[in-house]
Amino acid sequence: MFDINFFKLDPYKFDKFYKYNFEKKLNKLTKWHYKKCKNYKKILSLTGYKISKIRNIVDLPFIPTRLFKTNELLSIKKEKVVKTLLSSGTSDTGFSKIYLDNFNSINQIKALKKIMESIIGKDRIPMIIIDRDPRSISKKEFNAKTAAILGFSYFGRNHFFLLNKNNKINYKGLKVFLKKYSKQKFLIFGFTSYIYEYLVKKNINLQNKYNMKNGILLHGGGWKKLEKIKISNNKFKSIIKKKYKIKNIVNYYGTVEQTGSIFIECNKCGGFKTSIYSDVIIRDKEFNEQKVNKNGILQMISLLPTSYPGHSILTEDIGKILHRGNCHSGFEGKCFAVHGRLKQAEIRGCSDVGKI
Repeated sequence: MFDINFFKLDPYKFDKFYKYNFEKKLNKLTKWHYKKCKNYKKILSLTGYKISKIRNIVDLPFIPTRLFKTNELLSIKKEKVVKTLLSSGTSDTGFSKIYLDNFNSINQIKALKKIMESIIGKDRIPMIIIDRDPRSISKKEFNAKTAAILGFSYFGRNHFFLLNKNNKINYKGLKVFLKKYSKQKFLIFGFTSYIYEYLVKKNINLQNKYNMKNGILLHGGGWKKLEKIKISNNKFKSIIKKKYKIKNIVNYYGTVEQTGSIFIECNKCGGFKTSIYSDVIIRDKEFNEQKVNKNGILQMISLLPTSYPGHSILTEDIGKILHRGNCHSGFEGKCFAVHGRLKQAEIRGCSDVGKI
């Protein structure tokens, strides 16, 4: 059986555990969820998957992310839930509910910390967050945006929230922050659409001695709004560099269904990199694996979800594998691109299970 107590024995083995025998651990994790989550077992049974037939990672069963909106999927007892993450959604589609116990929540932070070290180093640095302070909300239930802010804020210090409670820019506070920290490395975090709304469209007139050139800008999500106004990733970076002299701009991709195992933009090819915690597969309309540079539906795989069966999910995004490894020294994973959402976000097949 999957040993979820492994990390409690020796926290220094965290990376070692994920780095080796990835497929073997995925199989064990699938069996764990099959045994512990009744709805997951029903879904796999209805779609014809047989746990015994899993030979490699391509055979790994997956469930569409929209099933988290219509079914209660958790592999732990309800009294063990310490946090519930809610995806963004509309009144028509609803939102996903992701249930975390203390063990799963801690492992997400551990993995995210390791991934963030490649961007900012091991030490916490001063941080600007392009949003409001969310700490006054309930600590039991978080939407995707709040979860991301709280998660990433863990890696900063001396946090400054750019917006006040009325969504107005705190210009005075920004100048105080930059006067104190602009000569050293600092982190700027926000959702892409918010950064465009408040850093690009707004006229923030900073004196040269209060510039942002030492900032590391980490952003993700929110591309739908920018695509409507023909703002590409390259154009977005160009505008930010020209206006604020920020050179280190990093885009990331992730979902609430697999919080923690995010994918960071590669500074060599511009794709998103897998890590030792994650993998991706691109599938065609018949759910067969696509070849490199062929568009298809993005499947995300992670060893982190233990409290809910989110270890292998089929997203509603279109993507393609750019290449495997060979992008830069020491990288053995995959780099992939995301090309937007499926039309009407309809995935036929196992998503037709709906509510069970």
